[in-house]
Amino acid sequence: MVARVVPVPAFDLIVFGATGDLSKRKLLPALYQRFRDGQLPEAARILGTGRSPMEDDGFRQLAEEAIQNHVAADHRDADSLRRFVSLLGYVPLSVDSDDDWRALSDRLAHGEDRPCVFYLSVGPDLFGPIARQLAAHGLNGSNVRIVVEKPLGHDLASARDLNSQLAEVFQEGQIYRIDHYLGKETVQNLMALRFANALFEPVWNARHVDHVQITVAESVGVAGRGGFYDATGATRDMVQNHLLQLLCLTAMEPPAHFDPDAVRDEKVKVLRSLTPPSGSDDIVRGQYRGNERLESYGEDVGDPASRTESFVAIKAAVANWRWSGTPFYLRTGKRLRARMSEIAVFFKDAPHSIFPHSAGEPLPNVLAIRLQPDEGITLSMTIKDPGPGGMRLTGANLDMTFADGLGQPDLRMPDAYERLVMDVVRGDQTLFMRSDEVEAAWAWIDPLITDWAERRDRPTPYDIASSGPEDALMLMHRDGRRWREIAI
Repeated sequence: MVARVVPVPAFDLIVFGATGDLSKRKLLPALYQRFRDGQLPEAARILGTGRSPMEDDGFRQLAEEAIQNHVAADHRDADSLRRFVSLLGYVPLSVDSDDDWRALSDRLAHGEDRPCVFYLSVGPDLFGPIARQLAAHGLNGSNVRIVVEKPLGHDLASARDLNSQLAEVFQEGQIYRIDHYLGKETVQNLMALRFANALFEPVWNARHVDHVQITVAESVGVAGRGGFYDATGATRDMVQNHLLQLLCLTAMEPPAHFDPDAVRDEKVKVLRSLTPPSGSDDIVRGQYRGNERLESYGEDVGDPASRTESFVAIKAAVANWRWSGTPFYLRTGKRLRARMSEIAVFFKDAPHSIFPHSAGEPLPNVLAIRLQPDEGITLSMTIKDPGPGGMRLTGANLDMTFADGLGQPDLRMPDAYERLVMDVVRGDQTLFMRSDEVEAAWAWIDPLITDWAERRDRPTPYDIASSGPEDALMLMHRDGRRWREIAI
């Protein structure tokens, strides 16, 4: 079950690339869950498109198999699955075929004024051509929304070109640039934690925060998608979007109102306040080496001489009044010890300890916002060790897991795609990136990548199932700090 369900109006959703991996793993299961929980109405219509020749029944069978494969058995039932797939249809479509576009347009003709969402689950090279075809066939009216997935360019110039192509035929308010990390419950709770509680905002600044660590660790390698990844790397794949988005939400000023543009205005200000790392010691690039069971990065991508990073750690600085002097440490990588994503805010030590040396040192207060695998928030505190042995200091966590905190132990956390697709239907862009936001992120990343390309140095090797290269540990040690442990 979920905590609360707010139904959305009837809508049309057209998924380009509907037979692809993203559609089968994420979109179709997400839509089914929303239908099963009563949020998606029976009058909704979901059409898949793709180059594969297929009838409606074939697509329904594909969707049913995808849901059985990617939705837990206790979260699906035969009746709701049967009713959900009855909403589905399929239109074979080649992007350059006017006949196919007319067939799609005819399929959508119904005289109702309701949201029409085009979800582009295809390569970015097709974003512009699809957008132009939609406009050419009258499918870009005011009720239309278009959703595009990353990668949103591979550098600043290509991102600007992509934004320009979309802006030719759609208004900015119709374009939804999706980053699934922003749909996670804990990410949104970060905003509630900061701006709905008087406890944190007075200490959410450089006077009280020593540093911030943002970690997105993955235990898997790149086998199976080596061609894409080797042309991209960890910095483009993860830092430019996911990690910088988490940094923005952590560092942003309170918006005047909780509405899309007010929130995104503040995020853009953070991105424009980021200063370049002060030197090569503030950036570490790594590449996992193989062992007796698993292949190295070079073997996974078929190029032992590859200079692409599978790990990156960056010491970043936000040059404004709130955060001057407080570093933000970003870290992401493949084949690390565990799959884990979190934001950890380390508060400064108390200015003076009244306790004797025998009591031990007070431990730092750390607010950890965990995105995966188990979403929740913990606050590390120093307390007295229980017992009659005098004053001894020890650490304890104030733990808030959402299921327990809401008194619903069987609470199912909706997948990020469930929330984001419903936000598109509602017309809420708060959790989606604006064009200037994408470009500001690339403007900070581009010089780093250019510098690496010019130096032509190889990433530092690191062991599989480790925390990354030793150089990343040294990046923190030079500042007298330590990374949090990557643990399940």
